[in-house]
Amino acid sequence: MYIFDTNVFYALGHYYPSRFPSIWTRLEDLTRNGDLGSVKEVLREIESNCPFESIENWAKDHRAIFKPASEEEMRFVARLFQKKPYQGFVKTQNILKGRPVADPFVIAAGKITGGNVVTLESQTAEGARIPAACRDFGVKCIDLEQFLELEKLGS
Repeated sequence: MYIFDTNVFYALGHYYPSRFPSIWTRLEDLTRNGDLGSVKEVLREIESNCPFESIENWAKDHRAIFKPASEEEMRFVARLFQKKPYQGFVKTQNILKGRPVADPFVIAAGKITGGNVVTLESQTAEGARIPAACRDFGVKCIDLEQFLELEKLGS
């Protein structure tokens, strides 16, 4: 199971379906098999700020993969926010402007499902970053290149 962060969808916007059909065919297969998912907050981020129409349309057509947080995931998010560095996931600007915040929910979905969180955030980053939180909470975390390698895409 893969849980995609918003930035992965944005990066995939550069992989045009007509030029990289194997990637998009595999994404369709993973989606259909229930092996690719994300969270409702990622969909909200895509809907409010996506630079790629193709990704907006793909997300619209695949709304079912963007799951709302379960009760267990919400409890995990509360645990995550008990650690001071991860309180930085929610920035004052996001609160004031009513912007969605997906990162804590992406991590929670990865933890609860036992899936691989896929993000473009730096694996060496500390503080309120997905890879750091994944390390601290024992969640598998990979980047887009590792995902493509695992799925034998792009070679």
